[in-house]
Amino acid sequence: MRIAFMGTPDFAARILADLADWSRIHGHEVVAVYSQPPREAGRGKKPQPSPVHRLADALGIPVLTPGNLKSATDQHDFAALDLDVAVVAAYGLILPKPILDAPRLGCLNVHASLLPRWRGAAPIQRAIMAGDQTTGVCIMRMEEGLDTGPVYRREEIPIGPEMTAGELHDVLAALGSAPLFAALSDLEAGAAPVPQAVDGVTYAKKIDKAEARIDWTRPAIEVDRQIRGLSPFPGAWFELRGERIKALRSRLAAGSGAPGTVLDDLLTVACGDGAVALTQLQRAGKGAMDARSLLRGFPVACGEALA
Repeated sequence: MRIAFMGTPDFAARILADLADWSRIHGHEVVAVYSQPPREAGRGKKPQPSPVHRLADALGIPVLTPGNLKSATDQHDFAALDLDVAVVAAYGLILPKPILDAPRLGCLNVHASLLPRWRGAAPIQRAIMAGDQTTGVCIMRMEEGLDTGPVYRREEIPIGPEMTAGELHDVLAALGSAPLFAALSDLEAGAAPVPQAVDGVTYAKKIDKAEARIDWTRPAIEVDRQIRGLSPFPGAWFELRGERIKALRSRLAAGSGAPGTVLDDLLTVACGDGAVALTQLQRAGKGAMDARSLLRGFPVACGEALA
C-alpha cells in the first residue's frame, strides 16, 4: 500500500516511527508525511519543525506543511500521491471531504480514547480530569463529523490513580501502533468497521489556559484530577507570596482546613473537601522537583495560604 502519514506532536511521532518500520517489513511505503507548519519557539523565536516533521526528515520521507488543506492546489497535490490510505494521528487540522475521499481505502485516525467517549481535541487530559477509570485507543475510519466514524480496532487500558496526562500520553502512544497495523490489514482485506454507539458520546474540548489555576475551594478529588490531567502542560498552578508555582503531581491525602491552607511541612493542602499532597512542583524558570527539594530552597510554613 501507498500510505501518507498526517500528524504533529510527540504522540504522532511515536506512531510514525513504528509505521515506517512496519511498512518496510511488510512491503508497504510511507510516501509522504503531512505536519503542521513550523512554529516559533525558544528564546530566539525561530521557527521549529514539529516532532513528526523532524522524524520524517530523519527517515528521508518528504514532508509537507500546509497551513490548511482547503486550497485546490493542496487537494490536487494530495490526490496526486495516488494513496491507498492515509493514517492520521493528532494532526491538528481538519481534513476537508476531498482529502478524506482521495485515498483509495480512506483515512484512518488513531484516536486516544474509547469512542464515542471523548471525541475531540484533548481526550487524554479530559479522561483524567473526569476521573475515568479506563481509556484506550481506537482506530477509526474518518468522516466529515468530529470523530464520528466507525471503528476497526480498539485497545483498552486502566488509568492509574496517580497517573498524569504526560504518562498516559506515553502509554497510549506506545499502545496505538499494534491496533493500527491490525486495522490496516483489516482495511486491505476488505473488513468492515463497527459503527460507534449512539449513547455515551462526550466531547473533549481543547484545554483552555484559564482552566489551569487551582481553585482550592473545590473538593480534593477534583483538584487532584486537575493537577494530574494538566501535567506537564499547561500545568495547574497556584500563587504563593506573589509567585506562580505549577503543581505537576499530587495524591489525595488526609486532613482538612480552610481551603488553600498548608497543613504540614510536606505541602499537604486543604481543599473544599479533604486535602491533596503536592508531590512534584515547578517554580518559574526552574525544572520540576519533588516537594522536599522545593521546600529546601523555598520554605513553606504550616498554616500559610496558597492562592
